[in-house]
Amino acid sequence: MKKTPKTNVCRLLDAVHIAYSTIAYEVDENDLSAEHVAASIGMDPAMVFKTLVLRGDRTGLFVCVVPAAATVDLKKAARVSGNKKAEMIAMKELLPATGYIRGGCSPIGMKKPLPTFFHSTCMEHATISVSAGQRGMQVVLSPEALVTYVGATVADIV
Repeated sequence: MKKTPKTNVCRLLDAVHIAYSTIAYEVDENDLSAEHVAASIGMDPAMVFKTLVLRGDRTGLFVCVVPAAATVDLKKAARVSGNKKAEMIAMKELLPATGYIRGGCSPIGMKKPLPTFFHSTCMEHATISVSAGQRGMQVVLSPEALVTYVGATVADIV
């Protein structure tokens, strides 16, 4: 049996004793969508959350974590983050800003803590899945524990 390597996300969760499990999946370089991840790991897309980084006109960078099939509502995201306008950051900005690449961005363990907002549906599930910090691996954990750990706000952002 092949041992799954620990990512920095896993080490951070271990350090604060947050229970989680990991699920590895085959990466399809042509489809890095969260919907593909959900299908690959056999989870309901409503329980698989993607991490998006946005820039507000007043506060700068912030993070939205939304269900796989959802699209962040830029007006709602701007409002809850204290901005008048918000937009997605360019792909080339993601790695320098977060330490993560597209398809492997996690709300856990970014280079600098950023204001983070989870869509309110995360609290409807006993567990949710987010990226483990690299393509091909997800962590499954309690949304309450995750939201508390990253100091996030739960809001309607889709």
